[in-house]
Amino acid sequence: MEKLALYGSSLFVLLCLLAGCQVEPKPIAYGEASCAHCSMTVSDNRYGAELVNDKGKPFFFDSAECLAAYVNEQPEQGQKAAFLMVTDYTKPNELINAADAYFLQSEALPSPMGMNLTALSNEATANEMQQEHGGRVLNWEQVLLAVKNNDKFK
Repeated sequence: MEKLALYGSSLFVLLCLLAGCQVEPKPIAYGEASCAHCSMTVSDNRYGAELVNDKGKPFFFDSAECLAAYVNEQPEQGQKAAFLMVTDYTKPNELINAADAYFLQSEALPSPMGMNLTALSNEATANEMQQEHGGRVLNWEQVLLAVKNNDKFK
């Protein structure tokens, strides 16, 4: 009976540990989290971003351009990341996969770090906003290149 209780307790502890180690995006604590790239406080819930490494550790960013700069400077982190997420501008606090996002780069929509990158979840919305605000629509690979080259597009 004692062995059964020990076995049950061990199984419970193992399940709790496994549940706590899930590799998934975490909510960004706006106003509290610091950007892993520039160390600024992540405060605007329309522009936050997140990298979750292969072990499940989240890294928060105050903008898509900080996430892109971090990935450009540490490519192994980007390659091994379980998730690269950006906030959908039209749905604050909602994270979307950076590789699937559309980014409007427009001076009319200033982002926290000055590259004027606004992430959107669908192409139609990106095109509508481009018609309204000007600028250009980029994919994630183009964002990485623009940030690498400091191309602010005017």
